[in-house]
Amino acid sequence: MIGNSPEQWVNSLMGALGAPGAGIAIALENLFPPLPSEVILPLAGFAASTGRISLTAAVLWTTAGSVVGALALYGLGAWLGRERTIALASKVPLVKTRDIERTEAWFNRHGAKAVFFGRMIPLFRSLISVPAGVERMPLPLFLGLTTLGSAIWNTAFIMAGYALGSNWKEVSGYVSTYSKLVLGIALLALLALVVRRVVRSRKEKRRD
Repeated sequence: MIGNSPEQWVNSLMGALGAPGAGIAIALENLFPPLPSEVILPLAGFAASTGRISLTAAVLWTTAGSVVGALALYGLGAWLGRERTIALASKVPLVKTRDIERTEAWFNRHGAKAVFFGRMIPLFRSLISVPAGVERMPLPLFLGLTTLGSAIWNTAFIMAGYALGSNWKEVSGYVSTYSKLVLGIALLALLALVVRRVVRSRKEKRRD
């Protein structure tokens, strides 16, 4: 099963377990982003359109899987805590303590929005749970925002797969384009940050 494609693997999981199999796949997708939700969710919708699983069960189980996966990463962030996070980040070239402090301040102001809307952004869907744990966002708030945001994302793609039926793979194409766009913007932002840090570091050396 491990050697199969994601589509075959998810199909096997749903074939063996039904809608809970889709939930397990989504929980793993949170922990291992290379397992794409753009395959799992439309495929679950297609399975519901054929009567293999219930549409309602598909939404409920995948949302439960999203929450479980997010909770595991929240726990990782809480375990790391502020001190460990700072210690690890300080070993990354060009990252300074004040950068972490600014990130903390930003998360304290916008954390609720970040957790909610982050559930609808590829890659960040998983990563946003870690800073939420580091900052010890109140667990009921984290769970509520995660459940709501995940339910919206999951329902949209499950319904798309349900409506498209055997053409469910078309959804993956659109989401793949969206994912590449988001990743491209993130890489540009990272590149801009690195360039800024290098320029500032050189200026400081010249002053010294």
